Amino acid sequence: MKTVLIVAAHPDDEILGVGATAARHVAEGDAVYAMILGEGQTSRGTQREDIDRETVEELHKNTLESAKVIGFREVFFADFPDNRFDEVDLLDIVKAVEEKIRELKPQIIYTHYSGDLNVDHQYTARAVLTATRPIGDYCVEELYAFETLSSSEWNFDHTLQAAFSPNVFVDITDYYARKEDAMKCYVSELCEFPHPRSLAGMDVQSKSRGMAAGMQRAEAFMLIRKTLK
Repeated sequence: MKTVLIVAAHPDDEILGVGATAARHVAEGDAVYAMILGEGQTSRGTQREDIDRETVEELHKNTLESAKVIGFREVFFADFPDNRFDEVDLLDIVKAVEEKIRELKPQIIYTHYSGDLNVDHQYTARAVLTATRPIGDYCVEELYAFETLSSSEWNFDHTLQAAFSPNVFVDITDYYARKEDAMKCYVSELCEFPHPRSLAGMDVQSKSRGMAAGMQRAEAFMLIRKTLK
């Protein structure tokens, strides 16, 4: 059994990016946890305070409902300000991730791609890279970046090598239905097609990634680092 940690910026990113792979890990006997760094929702008001705490708590309730569908052992909320990670000291985010790594000692971590359009995704990726630097009592053996619908594919700034280029494909054919059911828990986050963050968008993406690797459906990742012991 391995311990798997998913570090995501917002509620629903953990499902969009790695939901079916997480379900596969659970089915294979691994202990899977999620850490959600941002509170979610509060960027939708002119000021952070315009969105009341009850709205955020309802979203977190959706997260826990979704977690039960996938089989996460636990979900941790860090409550950094939504879409305002650039207003937070990066060190504070790094320390939050480091603390969870010390507690759980995961062998596998999944997190955002650093080239995503969303600033919170970028800061999450940087924080995880910093927190997983291979020094001292190092436990992380595999580190992967996942893609997030409505962020990874919307960054057109190719001067920064922004395109997500996967080199690992996980067969999720038997687990896709669970990902879809988990995403349905996020009633405030789902959109209508052709918005990427929709059930139809998820369907298209899983089949497209599957075709690239000769599978019915797949989730795709970029391998950042893998340590062979």
